[in-house]
Amino acid sequence: MRDFEYESPTTLTQALELMSSGQAVRPMAGGTDLIDHVRTGRLAPDLIIDVKKLPELNHLEITDAGLRLGAAVPCYRLYGDERIRKSYSALSDSAHIIGGMQIQSRASIGGNVCTSGPAADSIPSLIALSAVVVIAGPGGARREVPIEQFCTGPGKNVLQGGEIVVEFRMPVAANSGSHYRRFIPRNEMDIAVVGVGACVMLDDSKSQITAARIGVGAVAPTPLFAEEAGRLLVGRPADEAAYRDAAAAVVGIISPITDMRGTQEFRRHVTGVLVERVLAEAVLRARTH
Repeated sequence: MRDFEYESPTTLTQALELMSSGQAVRPMAGGTDLIDHVRTGRLAPDLIIDVKKLPELNHLEITDAGLRLGAAVPCYRLYGDERIRKSYSALSDSAHIIGGMQIQSRASIGGNVCTSGPAADSIPSLIALSAVVVIAGPGGARREVPIEQFCTGPGKNVLQGGEIVVEFRMPVAANSGSHYRRFIPRNEMDIAVVGVGACVMLDDSKSQITAARIGVGAVAPTPLFAEEAGRLLVGRPADEAAYRDAAAAVVGIISPITDMRGTQEFRRHVTGVLVERVLAEAVLRARTH
């Protein structure tokens, strides 16, 4: 591993100043991806900035306005929070399968998102939950980006020089349920062949779908927001026929590759199966919570 400098600022202002220092800089939330990338030579930073001590990035709050999730909050805090397991269950699902228990004590949703892998487990869930990414930049400037617009290519995103992801914001949705599920090959690396997240809102009778969002990963250069598939569900009874139609619409927008984890054809088949199963579970959660 090459040598690099390390800083651990305690304020966001200090962190942003370091990010704009002119060096090859990388922020580190958990470091579970970053350190491995430095070790293997994929990244070669001169300076790593540990953001774990920044209060703004460790914020975790649920109010009437929704959820505010700091980018450095470790995964175990998410699936360990009963409120998140109930109201933002897809996010809890994702946090529970990002690495093993030891990894989850360090890894964060912010780090998973900023690594911007096509198979990232958190992004389909965040898409389903209508998350907005709050970004801070030089001079304290702030901007917000819908999560479905954050990734621009494999390992690439909209972050510009000197910027840090501060938090994610997700609204409250009445009569809703959400779920994330992935398929991984048995005895193979812990990376999704396909990952699907969905959030479904029901009417007061909990029989008809009033809104839906579906996110899918590992089947395109970036995680996808299957917007049209969600629209197809609106006004429909929450039943298998609706789920099948949505699944077909999702399969129609993906562009999977063939690699060591699965063929194009297999990924298309699994995507359809997972969309139907994830929608069914999201509806069940909406009806029982």
